[in-house]
Amino acid sequence: MSDSSIRAQALACRDAAQTVAALSTDAKNALLRAMADALQADADAILAANAGDLRAAEAKGIGSAMLDRLMLDPQRLAGIADALREVAELPDPVGLVTRRDVRPNGIAIERVRVPLGVIAMIYEARPNVTADAAALCIKAGNGVILRGGSEAVGSNMAIVGALERALCAHGVPTAAITLIDDLRRETMVELLQLNDIVDLAIPRGGEGLIRFVAEHARVPVIKHYKGVCHLYVDAAADPDLALDLLLDGKVARPSACNALETLLVHAEVAADFLPRAAAMLRERGVELRGDARTCALIDTIPATDADWDAEFLDLILAVRVVDSLDDAIAHIRRHGSDHTEVIATGDEAAAARFVHALRSAVVMVNASSRFSDGGELGLGAEIGISTTRLHAYGPMGAESLTIERFVVRGMGQTRNLSR
Repeated sequence: MSDSSIRAQALACRDAAQTVAALSTDAKNALLRAMADALQADADAILAANAGDLRAAEAKGIGSAMLDRLMLDPQRLAGIADALREVAELPDPVGLVTRRDVRPNGIAIERVRVPLGVIAMIYEARPNVTADAAALCIKAGNGVILRGGSEAVGSNMAIVGALERALCAHGVPTAAITLIDDLRRETMVELLQLNDIVDLAIPRGGEGLIRFVAEHARVPVIKHYKGVCHLYVDAAADPDLALDLLLDGKVARPSACNALETLLVHAEVAADFLPRAAAMLRERGVELRGDARTCALIDTIPATDADWDAEFLDLILAVRVVDSLDDAIAHIRRHGSDHTEVIATGDEAAAARFVHALRSAVVMVNASSRFSDGGELGLGAEIGISTTRLHAYGPMGAESLTIERFVVRGMGQTRNLSR
């Protein structure tokens, strides 16, 4: 595929996006439900393609975290289809009037949400992103260009094939969901430089991919380099509650970006809490890396300076004992990635201080970091998590794929002309 054909595909997606933008809410929701049905109707073909991708990835020696992100099974595929149906049930952000004012001269000024246009999704080993991104872009009236990784090429093709069938059945050009099959980096760069066609690029994957996209793009980029998520166990924490948050955040799915990577424990409770936590974590295969005070309380590997900044995406946890809430906040400010932070505490003042002192996209009080997910936060699905302070911050759903514009209504008012 030549660079010129990438431009041609992008232009076709832009034209198709105009069709999507003109769809009524009912028409978009019916299309989304048809897309979900098509995924389940093609389940055998999609899972077979995914099994082939997994075999190829294993043969290449790809790590366990990426293999977990790549893997589909009947339950995960059903969850993807359910997410599309949830998106269909969400309020339509397009046309939403977020503010209305009447000026002294009588003109009425509205801020109205409209589609962004064409979204470029660039991602690795995440076939669920193919369906989630397509659904959210359709809901928000956009076209989407999908550039997945080579690890999931078969899965992505099978998923898009099902989605295209639904588009055809509803009279929407298939270019509204465009899958790029030329996976050379040169082609990706060409796509990222189409600033006259592409309105926003959203990369999802490892830090290297996201930095590559940010460095080569001439279009706006939503960035999320990594998820170094912390749990701080305060002196006033319920220890059983804190243990539940720790286990769920670290063990449930360690390859996810909302998994815990660092545990901070107040010195007043560390002697009681850490031995219990260590025993439960080790039963589940978690390797602990602690500072000197942690090593004095439990048998663990000494942490290095690099461990505090690491996104392990594995059953590894860095642990530090801190003297105060302010010390915990200082650690997170220095080593955090603005993704998700959690405090376990029964002290409302401590919780308020934690929330207001940190600028991370998601801050949890006595709730698992695993809730830092668009579906869990009521978005139906997420197209990505932004740690870039642009028009969207945190998990991004359909509303984040729209933008506010001004609509001004008057009765012939002029600013300077007088008769």
